[in-house]
Amino acid sequence: MRCCVALDCSRLEVRRTAFHDPRAGVCDSSPRAHGSMTEYGSEKMAEEERNASAEKLKEKANNYFKDKDYENAIKYYTDALELNPSNAIYYSNRSLAYLRTECYGYALGDATRALELDKNYIKGYYRRATSNMALGKFKAALKDYETVVRVRPSDKDAKMKYQECNKIVKQKAFERAIASDELKRSVVDSLDIENMTIEDDYDGPKLEDGKVTLKFMKDLMAWFKDQKKLHRKCAYQMLVQVKEVLSKRPSLVEITLIETEKITICGDTHGQYYDLLNIFELNGLPSITNPYLFNGDFVDRGSFSVEVILTLFGFKLLYPEHFHLLRGNHETDNMNQMYGFEGEVKAKYTAQMFQLFSEVFQWLPLAQCINNKVLVMHGGLFSEDGVTLDDIRKIDRNRQPPDSAMCVLLQDGRSISKRGVSCQFGPDVTERFLEQNKLQYIVRSHEVKAEGYEDTHSGKCITVFSAPNYCDQMGNKGAYIHLRGSDLKPEFHQFTAVVTSPVLHLH
Repeated sequence: MRCCVALDCSRLEVRRTAFHDPRAGVCDSSPRAHGSMTEYGSEKMAEEERNASAEKLKEKANNYFKDKDYENAIKYYTDALELNPSNAIYYSNRSLAYLRTECYGYALGDATRALELDKNYIKGYYRRATSNMALGKFKAALKDYETVVRVRPSDKDAKMKYQECNKIVKQKAFERAIASDELKRSVVDSLDIENMTIEDDYDGPKLEDGKVTLKFMKDLMAWFKDQKKLHRKCAYQMLVQVKEVLSKRPSLVEITLIETEKITICGDTHGQYYDLLNIFELNGLPSITNPYLFNGDFVDRGSFSVEVILTLFGFKLLYPEHFHLLRGNHETDNMNQMYGFEGEVKAKYTAQMFQLFSEVFQWLPLAQCINNKVLVMHGGLFSEDGVTLDDIRKIDRNRQPPDSAMCVLLQDGRSISKRGVSCQFGPDVTERFLEQNKLQYIVRSHEVKAEGYEDTHSGKCITVFSAPNYCDQMGNKGAYIHLRGSDLKPEFHQFTAVVTSPVLHLH
């Protein structure tokens, strides 16, 4: 860069001395010519200094990225881009940092911008494909993966991603081809649970007369803690029963806490079974006098999603009116396919059991209202004003999420979202929604928070996240919230990740 600038300066000097006035036939060394050339040289030097500063910021961001401090990495990549907004590498690097924090919308935007600046930048295609894959836009992802594989045929990781994406595209096409307007036949109809045999050498927990009891739940948690598998007959029994219970619940569950009662609200758990056990250790087991609400995203990412969800379903069966579960965006087929739960269920049980999990997930309620004052949902508010609680009550939830209010409840709302799947909402949106529905505040989850929770919009929008050290790398705390019927004032309780056996997490 410096060589080029020096060359430009010498050329400027030549232009200055060789500038001729056609009328006088002599060289013009007037301030007009000299000043414009000097200004141009100064601009080039200033640009060089900005670019050098941007490079230093990029290196600082890279170091934060290596330390897995993705928030600071994003900050310094952003600072670098402010100084040099035409650098494709900076956009690509920031895109990767956004991917690490699951801000897929921002990651997609940065990868796209990198390619606009340099259409031959292969990493840009890879980042854009990864972002689209995460957003469930498989055809768009496949196109970019094809580009990467064509240019880098020996790239094993790219080839694997291409094959994985191609498989999903073909599977989706097949599903559309065989789809009909007829009511889909339930997996339950093809099960013969009564005639499933529990082998003599199985010494694990069993349902008592086909029912979940407190003893069964304690035995189950200890069994899972030792990384042992619940017998498939028991798992099927639980899934069939919890589907029956959930299908009778409304899309918007409404409960009342009397003055002396409290409820514990937990956010995402994402297959982190030992952290779930830690919540129960710190806060007590669920019971009629110690009710819980788990706000979605029970599965995916962590290695023990089966154990987490069966434990939660067990407590739902044991205390159906005092243990509450809401659906998150990871209780959907696309997410389960990409982020591990489908593969985990197939590895531990069968493809048929995953299909039954999928059916059960579709019956999970979408939101919960406490004392007509606090609304809890996984994602956030809506892309337009005027949505009422009655609109939520009317949602037909027994399906995969479409582009609608249901989708927003599972994800997040209003302007283009960093998660890329819905929109984000500001304090003005929150205020209008609360006023229209006579609510005090909302509680959501869906996003990693360094402290395990975040209180925004003047206390009217609270985020809680209960998977500490998310994906074994984020270093965040987990949190849960106590709400008491006497005042509904949120009390935040933080906790750190527990040490578990070294098990590969499914990213």
